[in-house]
Amino acid sequence: MCGGIHVRVRAEQVRAKTTRRFLLETAARLFDERGYAGTSISDISARSGRTSGAIYFHYASKENLALAIVEEHFATWPALIDRYRATGHPALERLVALSFEVARAFRDDVIIRAGSRLWSERRAIDAALPRPFVGWLETVAELLTEARAEGDLAPGVRPQVAAYGLVCAFFGLHTVSDALEGRRQIEEELHDLWGLLLPALQKDPDPAALLTRVCGRSGGSCCGEPANGARAMFS
Repeated sequence: MCGGIHVRVRAEQVRAKTTRRFLLETAARLFDERGYAGTSISDISARSGRTSGAIYFHYASKENLALAIVEEHFATWPALIDRYRATGHPALERLVALSFEVARAFRDDVIIRAGSRLWSERRAIDAALPRPFVGWLETVAELLTEARAEGDLAPGVRPQVAAYGLVCAFFGLHTVSDALEGRRQIEEELHDLWGLLLPALQKDPDPAALLTRVCGRSGGSCCGEPANGARAMFS
């Protein structure tokens, strides 16, 4: 008898978890498409096929749903960063490879996209959202410090200062790419950006070789033609 109860409870927990995830992803798609103010619980109900009461059972409010999406957005990064920290490749190459992985996540993962949009609309959300960028600044500065220890960083480059500029450039690229073409060419555009930045970072500048190594290890997925025909910068 006890075993049967345990099985039923476990099954109900699994169903509840599945439902919460389904509602979260449905809300994320709407927030990504319409923004926070343009999305209502009724909209989420219509898109998901679940009643508003069912949604409120799992998420007490629209603010609670938005907060859950933003928190999951931020929770994605530590494991991803740790994976790139653990490889035996040079730090500067790990930094570039990580940037392409993050770019693909922003393009392809609806939770990541929605979390980013919701944070940009944070003043409309009555909830305390996590602070952005701090973790990225620390990660990039750490990788640049490692690159200096490995002898790959150009003289005069200060990791903390350079990290701030790189994070601004990276997320600025995402903002422009999203506005102009929905990030469809984000990998090619990031390829171009690194072509501009690496000569200032590398002790012995050779951005084309570094990018070829990084893209080769990812199966060539970031090695398409540079956007806007910008071949000359890699020659």
